[in-house]
Amino acid sequence: MQLIINGERKESHAKTIKALLDELGIESKVMAAAVNMNVVKKELWESYELEQNDKVEFLQFVGGGA
Repeated sequence: MQLIINGERKESHAKTIKALLDELGIESKVMAAAVNMNVVKKELWESYELEQNDKVEFLQFVGGGA
């Protein structure tokens, strides 16, 4: 199915957020996920089902400052 992942349209066979993270190989870096602008709690990533053309955003928190 087609998904928009962090602003890029991609083809994916993943059915859930967890499966998508595994497919992309980025699970350990991701701290938050949103689908269609709605934050999905981490405990729901294994069961949250993705649909065609969903807009998925993966966020990671980076420390820093001046």
